Amino acid sequence: MVQALEQKGIPNPVTLQGFAVEADRARLAGTALKAYRRLVEQWGLTSAQAAALLGVSVSTWERLKPEGEGRRTLSQDQMTRVSVLIGIYKGLHLLFADAMADRWPMLPNTGPLFAGRTPVTSMIEGGIPLMLDTRRYVDAVRGGL
Repeated sequence: MVQALEQKGIPNPVTLQGFAVEADRARLAGTALKAYRRLVEQWGLTSAQAAALLGVSVSTWERLKPEGEGRRTLSQDQMTRVSVLIGIYKGLHLLFADAMADRWPMLPNTGPLFAGRTPVTSMIEGGIPLMLDTRRYVDAVRGGL
């Protein structure tokens, strides 16, 4: 059955989506950037924070911000960052039924990952490893692990 689906151009449902293949990143980049722009707006991030979380300079972020400006391809690292941050966003919205989901990333946090800093500051300083830890933390708090 899997072979029949693949012959019709439908990807194998068992194959996990990765970001190593440039064609996949090119196909997914527009949607990823659209989702990231919304996250940036919902969390109230500054351009500097948005750029740092994405792993780009502020000037690059400013070029990526406008919607509908041609096709952009993100790097594997950038796609991973967006994917993890969207997972955190989704987890927070499953955990909190109100605006706290969008305020939480910018609030000082005494949790062991954050040491009194905001989750956003911690993720900027800790990069992808701390983003992944934050994603696991949110999932664990909501009972998803």
